[in-house]
Amino acid sequence: MDDDMDQTLGAVGPRLRALRKEREATLADLSEQTGISVSTLSRLESGARKPTLELLLPLAKAHGVTLDDLVDAPPTGDPRIHMRPVTRHGMIHLPLTRRPGGIQAYKLIIPGGNKSEPTPQVHEGYEWMYVLNGNLRVVLGDHDFVMKPGEAAEFDTRTPHWFGNADERSVEFLSLFGSQGERAHLRAKPKAERG
Repeated sequence: MDDDMDQTLGAVGPRLRALRKEREATLADLSEQTGISVSTLSRLESGARKPTLELLLPLAKAHGVTLDDLVDAPPTGDPRIHMRPVTRHGMIHLPLTRRPGGIQAYKLIIPGGNKSEPTPQVHEGYEWMYVLNGNLRVVLGDHDFVMKPGEAAEFDTRTPHWFGNADERSVEFLSLFGSQGERAHLRAKPKAERG
């Protein structure tokens, strides 16, 4: 067991170096991002220093990977992803992304018969939503409208906003949310020119 752990910890240094090089970051850049000294980062990458949880957590966040990915943890045996729904403000949130930072994806469900009065909120970020089923009432600034299945909207979340059931039926929609204002960019392949 100790040999396995030593082998796993020994492989962290090269993985850290590869992740940093992939991001084209210097040790100084990474030091500024994580608060870990350049000399400690260098010793971690070379294997001269054993990684600790206190060092690995900020590094995983800086590289945008999970701690399991950083240490190459073995699979748990069950390949299924078990989404854990969270209920907030009468809505069921099912997280669809599992990586830290960046744009997060959710499936949101507002149960039927849950019609409530709008209470617009504001916060940092940018959101893109797509209605799957039901009718979603959206209050966005001075606008109050209903989105139907297949419709999408995007907005800066610093604009007062609220969404809920437009009628007594449940509503399901997808949400892409960037807490620092990241925007989802869609790329379309241009049509082939006809000759």
